[in-house]
Amino acid sequence: MKKVYEGKTKDVYELDNGNVMLKFKDDCTGKDGVFDPGENSVGLTIDGIGKANLETSIHFFEILKDAGIKTHYVEANIDEATMEVLPAKVFGKGLEVICRLVATGSFIRRYGDYIKDGTPLEGGYVEATLKDDDRGDPLITSEGLAALGIMSEEQFASMKDQTLRITKLVADDLKKKGLDLYDIKFEFGYNNDEVILIDEIASGNMRVYKDGKIVEPVDLTNIILNK
Repeated sequence: MKKVYEGKTKDVYELDNGNVMLKFKDDCTGKDGVFDPGENSVGLTIDGIGKANLETSIHFFEILKDAGIKTHYVEANIDEATMEVLPAKVFGKGLEVICRLVATGSFIRRYGDYIKDGTPLEGGYVEATLKDDDRGDPLITSEGLAALGIMSEEQFASMKDQTLRITKLVADDLKKKGLDLYDIKFEFGYNNDEVILIDEIASGNMRVYKDGKIVEPVDLTNIILNK
C-alpha cells in the first residue's frame, strides 16, 4: 500500500483495487490533554481508541446504510484497525462540517455574548470549516466556498441536508442508550460527482453528555458498543 496522507487521527493508503484504506490511530483532537472534537490539533493519545473508533464507525455506517444514505464505507478489519472505503476527492484541501445540537465548546467561545452554554439549537446548526491548521481551521459560508471554487452552493445544500439527517440518526441511536449528543464533526467528499460522507463516525468526533456530564471517548465507545 502507498501512503498518500498522514492525518491527525488516521493515515490514508492507496489500494491496488482503486479503493482507499484508512488506518486508525490512537490520537484524539484536544488541547492541554483534554479531549475536544472542535480543536484542530492532537491533544492526547488513548490506547486502543483507534480500533474502538473503527468499531463505532462500522456501527453507525450500518445504520446509515439501512436508512438509504450512501457513504464511502466498503469493509473493515478491526484487528488491523483499517477500513476500506470508496475513493473520494476532498473539497479544496479538506472541508469539515460540524452539526451542533447544543451550544457549547468553540461555539460559545465565539458567540457567548449572545447565547448561554448548554442552550439547545433547535433543528441543528451546521457550520463548515476549512482544514488549515495555520489559520485555525477558519469558518466559511456556502457563498465563500462557491467564490473560492471549492464547492458549489448546490453541493453545500446536499452536504447540509445529509449532515442533518445523519446527525439525527446518530442522536436517536445514542438517545436509546441514555446519551445526549451535543455536537458531531463530519467530513464530506465527492465520488462520481456525488457528495458523500467520508472519514469516520466515532467517539473522538462527537461531544456526548449523560446526566449533564460529558462522556469521555473510551467510555462513550464502550457504551455504544455495549462493552
